[in-house]
Amino acid sequence: MPVPRGKQNQMDNWNYFHYFTEIEEHFWKKRGAHLLVSPLDWAIMEAWQKAGVPLEAALKGMDRAFESYARSRRGAGRPLKSLAYCTDAVLEAAEESQEAAAGAQRAGRGTKNKEAFSREEVQAFLQRNVEMVKKAEERCAGAPAAVKGMLSEVASSLSGAMVLLEAPGRVDLEDLERRLTVMDDKVHATLLSAASEELLLKLRREMDSQLAAYRKKMKAEQLALVEKQYLQKRLLEEYRMPRLSLFYLM
Repeated sequence: MPVPRGKQNQMDNWNYFHYFTEIEEHFWKKRGAHLLVSPLDWAIMEAWQKAGVPLEAALKGMDRAFESYARSRRGAGRPLKSLAYCTDAVLEAAEESQEAAAGAQRAGRGTKNKEAFSREEVQAFLQRNVEMVKKAEERCAGAPAAVKGMLSEVASSLSGAMVLLEAPGRVDLEDLERRLTVMDDKVHATLLSAASEELLLKLRREMDSQLAAYRKKMKAEQLALVEKQYLQKRLLEEYRMPRLSLFYLM
């Protein structure tokens, strides 16, 4: 997947915090139906976001994919079922906008933070996640020690982040996001390592079934990233764990 040169400065562009909501609503609009987005579609959106695909490129690519689908024989009276069909068009749009996106990020530095979330919104998001992690910890009394230890550590780290938010002065959301990303990575690594063979087999069968119709359309690196995001999302659902990154503050 293409990664714009300005990807390391994505946190300067606070519109990215609405990335998933914007894509989800655009997908509903193009389909003409307000349906639940599948775990596969969420995995694809997360793969685009992690690859640095700009929101504008994602929406433009989706428009192109829907237009192409409508002209095809498959599109005759049948709605497009998954964002997987849009992957090629989205990545093409991302490549086209790579230079413009990098330039826009450079030009907009120092002004985007004014659009950031309020302190109260971030505190509420962290508090909600602390409560969800503690409930997951209670449910996992019989889980492997690594999982219980990770849940306790995450709950403590989130509580510590909330204390930092209570300090006077400007909130450094970029540094907070770095902390939350590290926690997210620890959660994913621990859950994957501790998952039973039976659970992983069930999730992979489920994933393979949903991806079967789209595997030939996706490049190997695209497919690997979507599969990774899919498994992460489903493992979080199994443990009823939240995503910790501010990208999920909706």
